[in-house]
Amino acid sequence: MPSDTTPAGTPRDEPAAQALSPALPPERTSSPGPGPAPEAGSTPGSGGYRAVFAVREFRAVFAAHLLSLLGVVVSELALTVLVYDLTGSPLLSALTFALGFLPYVIGGTLLAGVADRYPARRTLVTCDLICAGCVAVMVLPGTPVGALLALRCAVAAVAPVFTGTRTAALTDILGEGDLYVLGRSLLRLVSQGAMLIGFGAGGLLLTVLSPRGAITVTVVTFLCSAALLRLGTLDRPARAGEAGGALLRESLAGARAVLGDRRILGLLLLFWVPAFFVVAPEALAAPYADAIGAGPAAVGLLMCAMAVGHIGAELYVGTALSPRARSRITLPVAALGLLPLVLFAFRPGTALAVAALVLAGAGAAYVIGLDQWFVDVVPEHLRGRAMTLLTAGLMTFQGIGMALAGLAAEFVPVHRVVAYSGVIGTVCTLLLILEVRRTRVRYRSARRC
Repeated sequence: MPSDTTPAGTPRDEPAAQALSPALPPERTSSPGPGPAPEAGSTPGSGGYRAVFAVREFRAVFAAHLLSLLGVVVSELALTVLVYDLTGSPLLSALTFALGFLPYVIGGTLLAGVADRYPARRTLVTCDLICAGCVAVMVLPGTPVGALLALRCAVAAVAPVFTGTRTAALTDILGEGDLYVLGRSLLRLVSQGAMLIGFGAGGLLLTVLSPRGAITVTVVTFLCSAALLRLGTLDRPARAGEAGGALLRESLAGARAVLGDRRILGLLLLFWVPAFFVVAPEALAAPYADAIGAGPAAVGLLMCAMAVGHIGAELYVGTALSPRARSRITLPVAALGLLPLVLFAFRPGTALAVAALVLAGAGAAYVIGLDQWFVDVVPEHLRGRAMTLLTAGLMTFQGIGMALAGLAAEFVPVHRVVAYSGVIGTVCTLLLILEVRRTRVRYRSARRC
């Protein structure tokens, strides 16, 4: 399924974190929570990423995630080329990418109840099979362009259900403590790596295969993912039971319950809002490279810089910092994360622009702590719907952010659009941090009562 996508910020050392949030004690970060105990050698809260890989079920989930991600990235590239070959329209070719974002809000809102209503393994396998079927129809030579775009929408609508179900299932597989946080981190790292590798692999495949031939690879990866999940994970009961009212009503009721909780809403917005602003330089990489007189190679560097920073920072934070330290840096890193984009006000050359984007990407560090806070505060019976809504909102905010950045660049120089994104995004994030701090105090007081 499509990747878990994360917003970005900028990591800082622990003393700086203490200075910015001295009165902010961490939330629960080490309790193993419900679910089966990890296998031998994987003590919760210790062992880092190796302890996560020691859990057999997680290895199956990880492998399935890697396979389907690589397939999706390759198919996105191949489908874009195919639509352009069939129509000669740059607009329709670009729309193919946009349709990967827009249906998330529909699937994440109207279908979110699936994540809690049905057993996780059945839901995950079914989603993979539905996506495999949609992609298989794309491969047929007679499939018209309109049908290709509709099938693209169908795959994107299923994606948040899959991702939310899988994220909630991780708490059953890894518990609710540090292993869960590191497991989520590993899936994000794979997502970023798959983007870098997948686009390169897709380009190579298109030199030896037709676009439809390259898309066929995705059918295989979805089927392999379904097999891994079916054979490699346990069949657990549904969180909320399969009986009940209409799915749509249940999904909307779950969304109201999640969004109606001020604490949960604040944390959701802290995931979403930085992501809305941080996508501006990626959306405008090509016009920015043109504006500074750089070549096509610069576009590639600008596009992958944030992913490189993200991977490096998350690996460091996941391996070098304790759960308590990760919790303490969450808000300071979120507060500082978009500031590197302000450097674009000076219209930097390729080297300095890439360095700024690496710093911005490194801010993925704050999401590790935020993951723990979120799973701590969401009730278990709403967890699947909350995770689905989280994914849907994240992708939707990113898609809207890209579109608005492009629209702004029609009237304002590209470098200023990126710089304004950094300034406005930082102000919005600081306001959210104040809200998160306020609701944290109330949440802790309510728990004591």
